[in-house]
Amino acid sequence: MIESRQMDHLRVFHDVARALTSSLELEEILGAIMDKMAQFFGPERWSLLMVDDATSELYYAIAVGENSSTLKGLRVPLGEGVAGWVAASGNPLVIPDVSLDAQWSAFSRKHPDLNIHSIACVPVRSGNKTLGVIQLLNSKLDLMSEYSISFLRILCDYAAIAIQNARSMTLIQELTITDDVTGLFNARHLYSMLDEEVRRGKVFSLMFMDLDRFKSINDTHGHLIGSRLLSEAGGLLKRSVGPANSAFRYGGDEFVALFPGMTKSGGIAATMKVYEDLRMARFLEGAGLSLSLSGSFGLATYPEDGNTVPTILRSADTMMYEAKTTRDNVAVVGKGLLLERVALTGAAKNTR
Repeated sequence: MIESRQMDHLRVFHDVARALTSSLELEEILGAIMDKMAQFFGPERWSLLMVDDATSELYYAIAVGENSSTLKGLRVPLGEGVAGWVAASGNPLVIPDVSLDAQWSAFSRKHPDLNIHSIACVPVRSGNKTLGVIQLLNSKLDLMSEYSISFLRILCDYAAIAIQNARSMTLIQELTITDDVTGLFNARHLYSMLDEEVRRGKVFSLMFMDLDRFKSINDTHGHLIGSRLLSEAGGLLKRSVGPANSAFRYGGDEFVALFPGMTKSGGIAATMKVYEDLRMARFLEGAGLSLSLSGSFGLATYPEDGNTVPTILRSADTMMYEAKTTRDNVAVVGKGLLLERVALTGAAKNTR
């Protein structure tokens, strides 16, 4: 019987190891691990909770069993309940019979809706850091068996490897699509997103922005200050366009915003918001400079101003260069300069 159980466990380890090496999808790997765990321990309910470092809470990544649908979105503060205690302490909790343990018997009576008879809750750890916990309630096997606990811990180690691998892949992916100066998406990712939008075939607007007289600021204050200015301008752009839209550093002092689903009128409104936000902001106050900025903006809308990635890019870029003839302006395909009178007035003032 023991030899048969050991052979079964070896097959589980082989299956899980194969999942780790054949897939980069975290949910797929964790699902395979949890399925194998459920097969061997036969719990009535089981779940994987992950630690959210930003809020010091646990959230349910996987939950199976009675009332599992109600757990979606539920969060557990570290230190509270079974899973919260295990996550906070980093220690496993194995109670074969809750009625024989004073502390958890009281907890069970306080939460009769959970219907807890036995608990097996083990932390998923990488080094000294707890990534989450695996919780099995009302299992049918002898959870005090040293062999069973070792088996459970090894499966938790596999889960930790999967989570760390997924986080590493996420970081690598972020680095390949992110501009290192501003933290915005880079031009490579812009092309990818535009390809996707064109394939979808739905309307979107594309805005180009060039910072006016950036070279003079760079020449006066140096490249370090120039990089900080680009970073602050990029941050403003990202805040101004909002989470439903995407901001990119295209190169040098040129930026791009993608407005999915926006017609020309919506794109103009969004561009004017960025234009006003940029003019009202003060930059590099932390460096004691408090600089003001303006920009030259170009806007084009798919598919009317270009029905391919190259043509829509060219249309928005051409409008930006038209706006640069006066600076501090917005140019839109089919409408030309929107602020020509204001820009000429401003230029006249600057010559006095």
